Order: sequence, then structure tokens, then C-alpha cells
Amino acid sequence: MGFTTLANGQAFDDKFRQLNDDKFRTPNVYRTASGAPGHEYWQQEVDYDIRVTLNDDNQSVSARSTITYTNNSPDTLRYLWVQLDQNRFKKDSIGPQSRATSADSLERVSFSRMESMLTQEEFPAGYTITDVSDTRGEPMDYTINDTMMRIDLDEALASGDSVTFNIGWQNNIIEADVLGGRGGYEYFEDDGNYLYEMAQWFPRMAAYYDVEGWQNKQFIGNGEFALEFGDYTVAITVPADHIVASTGELQNADEVLTDVQLERLEQAKSADKPVKIVTEEEALENEKEGTDETKTWVFKAEQVRDFAWASSRKFIWDAQRYQKGETDVMAMSFYPEEGNPLWERYSTASIIHTIDVYNDYSFDYPYPVAISVNGPVGGMEYPMITFNGPRPYLDEDSGKKYYSKRTKYGLITVIIHEIGHIYFPMIVNSDERQWTWMDEGINTYLQFLAEQEWEPDYPSWRGDARNIVTYMASDNQMPIMTNSESILQFGNNAYGKPATALNILRETIVGRELFDFAFREYANRWKFKRPTPEDLFRTLEDASGVDLDWFFRGWFYTTDHVDISLDQVNLLTVSTQDPEVEAAWRKQVDEQDPETITAIRNQDVMYKIHQQEQLQDFYNEHDEYTVTNADRNKYKQLLDGLNDEQKEMLNNGSNFYVLDFSNLGGLVMPILLDLHYEDGSKEHVRIPAEIWRRSPEQVSKLLIRDKTIKEIVLDPYWETADVDTTNNYWPARPVPSRIELFKRGDRDNSMMEDYDEELKTDEPKTDDEN
Repeated sequence: MGFTTLANGQAFDDKFRQLNDDKFRTPNVYRTASGAPGHEYWQQEVDYDIRVTLNDDNQSVSARSTITYTNNSPDTLRYLWVQLDQNRFKKDSIGPQSRATSADSLERVSFSRMESMLTQEEFPAGYTITDVSDTRGEPMDYTINDTMMRIDLDEALASGDSVTFNIGWQNNIIEADVLGGRGGYEYFEDDGNYLYEMAQWFPRMAAYYDVEGWQNKQFIGNGEFALEFGDYTVAITVPADHIVASTGELQNADEVLTDVQLERLEQAKSADKPVKIVTEEEALENEKEGTDETKTWVFKAEQVRDFAWASSRKFIWDAQRYQKGETDVMAMSFYPEEGNPLWERYSTASIIHTIDVYNDYSFDYPYPVAISVNGPVGGMEYPMITFNGPRPYLDEDSGKKYYSKRTKYGLITVIIHEIGHIYFPMIVNSDERQWTWMDEGINTYLQFLAEQEWEPDYPSWRGDARNIVTYMASDNQMPIMTNSESILQFGNNAYGKPATALNILRETIVGRELFDFAFREYANRWKFKRPTPEDLFRTLEDASGVDLDWFFRGWFYTTDHVDISLDQVNLLTVSTQDPEVEAAWRKQVDEQDPETITAIRNQDVMYKIHQQEQLQDFYNEHDEYTVTNADRNKYKQLLDGLNDEQKEMLNNGSNFYVLDFSNLGGLVMPILLDLHYEDGSKEHVRIPAEIWRRSPEQVSKLLIRDKTIKEIVLDPYWETADVDTTNNYWPARPVPSRIELFKRGDRDNSMMEDYDEELKTDEPKTDDEN
């Protein structure tokens, strides 16, 4: 598609054809051509009332939910689909069963991987559904299909109507470090305590929307979730000495917190730094205790698409209020002693920084709390609460804690990323099961902006164009617009490349002011709604006034890369047609040619013409640079026929540079140049991508300059993700590298030597041996 046969029989690939022709769905009353929700846009609503009990003795939960499902669609529904995400960990689920493993990969296996493989076979994972009933307690028909459950309705649910029903269940909590996943427990062997991060822990209603209908694709592992907004009331019963962090606002603080903790929470509302609600000393003391008593923490959350929580007696808890614009939020962190000193310094500060920056580029954070929890999950997000992993390490010899630079910035980075996810996709509610990049890539772009506002030279791993070039030039790629479960090189494809694309749009294609306005428009149009890729693309064009179809097509729908080569530079000047001037110019140019090797070696030859002067004539006295009267008369005749303006053109002394470029990577992009002049000055030139519209493989550009160009650099600031910069210079530059010397070993290790090595034992050495 998009290839046109030219008159010469060659195929022409139109890189600038509109996406409406073959990629975009036709606009309708639900989604407009401008990228905004249509006047009949709709989405479903699901409200939950849940009671859950955590069993700290056998790491399980038992729970019951009452769900009210409101059908705002124009359709009549005969059944409802529910996600059973914990079923993914069953050994016979589609995820484990479809995981390919080669014999080569098992030749060398870590103990942790072996533990994971064996646990997968033995662990009793998944939901045990104990009840599916209506409001009268009457059983409802249901069918479990792996990670999905269909509930059949006794009466079809008409448009505008609601249905309420109950689901009861229990399930064993996975050990997160062993089976992975996005939630689970961590066991601390030194003190015998557990830390629970509860995610995808309850049966959740699948999304039903105008583009896909029911989003009931099975949960294999990469493609996450498509969920509906609603209100939640959740009562969480845990051991009485546990501290609970959760989506929503705590409703019964007077019942579950001490007077001191309540007082500290009040102080945090006006503090200029985090206030410890539970101190490290109190948490360490709490670890030593244990109780058979329980407490029930009650939380309410409005207009959220999910609900997560965490619980442990190990938690230190700090909090600080942040207010700006329409945002009034309590930023809070929950972490065990093992997380300090890193967590008490950076966690809550990172939350507040993220909200401050994301508010500027999208919309004001609308929820009352924002939480970062340290536990076994490396990084995961839910409405109002996130799970983040990095910790210091303990040096067993000294008993001191240390952390690397990578760990420090890893913590700040993951908190920015996960708190950012509360905006995308927890509020801008994209379909993660289908399009991972719509939440991960967009969020990684904003994460990059927030990182760069943290400190100068922040070590961002993704976002800058130069960081994606290795991936862009690699094999085994798939377009960004690939289903989440089919992506190769997942992190680069779903996170890095779309984040870089958006940053290039902002910095290079559209410009900061226009792009920031357009992106904020997208965020505000679709907050608390479900956008598709077309809605994003159309909004960015609509609000910026820039045709970007060529960019979206190349970056999101192909695996082409950027490699623009500066092939040749031609210098032309205007001929004055004055024979005296032009003859001198030709002579000067010709004299720059090298002398022939024959002429060089014949310098001592006694030529015949010099031996017999009578052989010389007119042509020995006049060469091709001689100006004749006929030449002069012709020039005079020319001048007589020109007006003053035309005569002035003949004396134009400008340099006409024609630059030849090749598009070797297939991805059309602007041509960005630095021109270095002989007088030491420099000029930056930006040629729009549209220069490739009629010739996407080779193009030439005329530059008229009064000064003489000494050097040209293509993409001087590495802002287009050009994968090969060696062809970006005129004149060409040598490619710097290093020769690394090494000393050859005297001999190879032998089995004979290894055989005679002293055998080490666990027995202590005697005094004579020491």
C-alpha cells in the first residue's frame, strides 16, 4: 500500500500519504476526526464494594465483592466478562504454556530461575471462586476461560440499565521474587516478617468500548489491563500490628491509627519536608512483636479504574502535603528499614517532583493521595499507589549500608515513572492489553522531562534521541503499532522508541510551544476516558497545526530507521560572461589540478620546440585562456541587450552550494545542518522533512551564501536518532577509536594444575596451618 507506479515503471513510496487512507478508522459520533471524544462518546461504569481478609500465616486472601455494572453503551449486553488475572500463574494457563524455552538456555541456569521453574509447577496459584450470585443470593451462571470469566445474565442488560451481583473468592499470594508478576509477598528471613503488595488481587470487570467491544484477550503477561472507572469502598482486614497503604482515602483513621500517628498526619499537612508517621525505631520495634488480633482499614476511592494495597508490620511511613492549582494531595511513602537511608531521602520528594512536572505538561493531579511503596515489585502503578523496588545493600563485614549511583537514580527514576503512570494510563485510560506503548511510551516521554528537571545532566536511560540509535539499527524489530504480546525487544519498542519519538516531535519537528499545547490538549480531552492511537495522533495534529502523518507512519508503523548521508557538496558561482574575468577564473581552476606524472618526470627533457624556435607559431604564444576580440564583441553585445538588474545578476558574487543527500535508513526526517564558515562564524540550518516528499531516497538542496563554507555537519546535536554519524560530515572526518593492548598469558590453565589444587574444607585450620 502507498506505492505508486511512475511513468518510467519504477515504484514510488509516498512517505507523506495521509494515514486516513489505510491506517485510521473512520471518524464517527464517538471519536471525531480532530481526535476529540465525539458528542455521543460513552464508557461503562463499574462500582465495587469489597471486603478482604489477609491471612499472614499462610499468605492468602479471602474476599467478597459486590459489583454494580452500569451499561452506558448503546448496546444490549447478554453477558459480562471479568478478568481473573491471578490465574496467569497456574501452570496450565496460556502464559506459562505458551512460553518457549530452548535446550541451550537450560545449559546454564541460575538457582533463582530454577526455583521459579519448579515453583511454577507446584504452587497452587489462581482463584478459587466461591460464589457468583445476584442481590438475592441466587447463583448466577458463569464460565471460566483461563484468565477470563463470563457471567451470563438472567435478563439482558439494556442500554442505560445497571446490574448488581456478588463474587466471592480466595487465592494464595505468590512470592513475587520467585514467580514475578506485578504483586505478591516478600519474606524477610532475618526477622520472620512479610511484606505484601496486593495487585490484580480481585476479579475485575473487563472493558467494553466502541472500538474493540469486549476487551477479553487472555492475560499472557505483557499486555496489561483494560478497565472501567468507578467508585470503590474496600475494607481490608489485616493483623492489628500491620500498617496499610492503599488506593483511596482512609475512612476510619481514628480506629486504626494511634493518637500520635494522627497528630503526625496533621503536621504533615503543613510541613515543608516529609513527616514520619511511623518512625524507623517504631517500625523495628513493631517487627519484634506479633499478634492474633486484627484491624480493618476502610478506604474509599472515587473515579478510579483499579485498586491496590500493601500491608506489613515492617513499614516506616512518611508524608508531606503538596498543593498547586487544583491539586491538593498527600504524598506518602511506605518502606521497611531495609530501604533507608535511600527511601527517607528520595521517595516522597520524588513523588512531589513528579506531580509538579506532570501537572505542567498534562493536567492537575486530581486525587487526594499519591503513594510510593518499597517491596518486592520493581515498579508497578495503580490509582494513587505505586510499588517501587530499589534499596541499598548491606555490607555484612562492616554492617553499613551502601548504594550505588545507579541505585540512587534508579529509585528516583522508577518513582517518577510509576507515579507518572497514575496520569497515564490510570487517568488517561488507554487499552494496555492492546497497546503497551500508549501508557509506557507516553509516560516514559514525560518521565524524561521530569528527570531533566531534577538536576543538570540527569542520567536518563530513555528519551534522548542518541539513546535509541542502537535499537533503531538492530534486527528483529517490529513496528510500535504491534500488539503487546507480539513485541520483540519489549523495553525499547514499547518504552524507548515511542518516548524518543515524542521528544523528537517536541524538540525538532513541532517545537516546544506548539507541541506542549497539543499534548496538554490530548491529556485534557481524554482524562477519565479511553483514547486509541488515532485519537492521540489526530489531536497532536489538530492542536499543533502541523501535518505529522509522515512522522507517525514512519516511526510507529514501520521499522525503518534514520540514516541520512551527506554525499557530496557542489560549489557553483555565477559566470560574469566577461571573457577577461572568465578566462582568468578557468585558468585558476585548472591550475588546481595535479600535474601529470609524465610532465613531472619530463622536466629535464630538451623539447624539440626549444631546440628549433622556427617551429613556434601563434598557438605556441596563445593558450586556451587567451581572450579574442570576437569574445569581447560578443560580451558587449550581451550587455547591450540587458537591463541594469540583469547586469547586476551577472556580477553576483554569492556562492551557490548544492548539497546531495541520501536517505539510507528509509525514515524521512528534517535535514539539520551546521555550516562552519572560513571566517570562523557558524550558521544552523533546518530543512523540513517535506523536502523528501517527491524523492524519498535522494534529494539535493541549494544553499546561497555570501561567505565561504569550510565545513558542514549534518544533525550536529544528534536530535534525529541518525544511526550512522560517520556520513554526516563534509569534508569527511576520521572515526576516532582506540587500540587496546594486552599482554599474552604465559600459558593456559591446565586440568593437571586444577586437579592438584588444594581442596578447601569447612574445617577450621590448626595453629600450625595458620
